[in-house]
Amino acid sequence: MAHELSLTSTEHNPVAAPADVLSVVICAYTPARWAWLREAVQSVLAGSSTPVEVIVVIDHCDELLASAGRHFDTDRRVQVIPNSDVRGLSGARNTGVGAAQGDVVAFLDDDAAAQPGWADKLMNHYRDDTVAGVGGFARPLWPSGRPAWLPTEFDWVVGCSYTGQPTRLAQVRNPIGCNMSLRRSVVDKVGGFRSEVGRVGATPVGCEETELFIRVRADRASNQVLFDPDIRVEHHVSEDRTTLRYFVRRCYHEGLSKAVVTELTGAADGLSSERSYVSRVLPTAVARELMSMTSDGLARAAVICLGLAVTTIGFVRAKVGRRLSRGTT
Repeated sequence: MAHELSLTSTEHNPVAAPADVLSVVICAYTPARWAWLREAVQSVLAGSSTPVEVIVVIDHCDELLASAGRHFDTDRRVQVIPNSDVRGLSGARNTGVGAAQGDVVAFLDDDAAAQPGWADKLMNHYRDDTVAGVGGFARPLWPSGRPAWLPTEFDWVVGCSYTGQPTRLAQVRNPIGCNMSLRRSVVDKVGGFRSEVGRVGATPVGCEETELFIRVRADRASNQVLFDPDIRVEHHVSEDRTTLRYFVRRCYHEGLSKAVVTELTGAADGLSSERSYVSRVLPTAVARELMSMTSDGLARAAVICLGLAVTTIGFVRAKVGRRLSRGTT
């Protein structure tokens, strides 16, 4: 979740340097997204003048590794490699970073498509040597229309931008995972993604980018992490993610993930954006939906309360479980 901050900086960052080449890491784990993966790669290679290399990391799926290797074999701008780290998104991303040659490493999901000018707009921000990371906006592409019961404040459930994020260029704690980038020198300095958090296969956990960007911002006071809503991707939403069942499951696992992040970083950083989201964004949304006096509005108000409750239950359960585990060791 993004939290808007001041854009001022007070310290020069000697680690950073002007960025010229962009490495784009796209991680994939299932043949079910093969058409979307091809679209993702093509969207990066077309529509921008920035020199790019694309690294497709296949997460422990031999069938997909073989298919991708054959399909992209003739394009020297694309390399297909297996995940050589632990299974899951964090390990796959770390593998991609290790293979990257660019000054900046960007991450695009295998079910997302970069919009024209994406790479150029992203790299333009790295002209400022205090910029350590940049992310952008992700618009959901629904398989058969947006579910009427789903409030836009919870579009993060399907990996997309949501109401409550900044609407203009701003500093944030962390960008959204399907459309984000980091200066390579900064990643090398602070280390990569931690496997304690992050998605493994279809299990709807996350927050690996939150934990990493907290380390990035803590490493040097001048490190800026920017959200630019003009840097856009379109993110496909699969049919299975449009159900209330998935919504509840995803919220619960978000709570579990946030508990791990606060263990690693402390509650002050780990929940900085969430406090504003819960105290300001969600109450405003509930009031708006109740005032609509429509059946869909009342359903969305109920879903907001449900999502908050389930996320909290997951968070509390994980915190209590970790404390009990420490007490018995």
